[in-house]
Amino acid sequence: MAFYENTIIAKQDLAVKELKNIKEKYNDIINTASGKVIKIEEWGLLNLASRIKNYKKGFYIHYKFEGNKKTLNEFEKKIKIDNSVIRYLIVKYKKLDTKNEFFKNNNHQ
Repeated sequence: MAFYENTIIAKQDLAVKELKNIKEKYNDIINTASGKVIKIEEWGLLNLASRIKNYKKGFYIHYKFEGNKKTLNEFEKKIKIDNSVIRYLIVKYKKLDTKNEFFKNNNHQ
């Protein structure tokens, strides 16, 4: 098993309930496809560096998880057909940093 970080950018005009559903949906996908979610961070609504599909902002959800090729295949298969996600990035790590949250929103303490 390898360690991964995955960041999802969801559309800026989604309701809070829809964002919660997205977060739970991909958490469940990882956990049922031979993976294990270690940490989920919600970075909130952030400006995009450049427009993506006519959106200037997006909701960022960041997953730190452990998984294998099956986990990644299942995740990518589901995310590619999800209309509420405008971008995603998966990065492989040898060791995860679970202590630091670089985009922690201090309003939600």
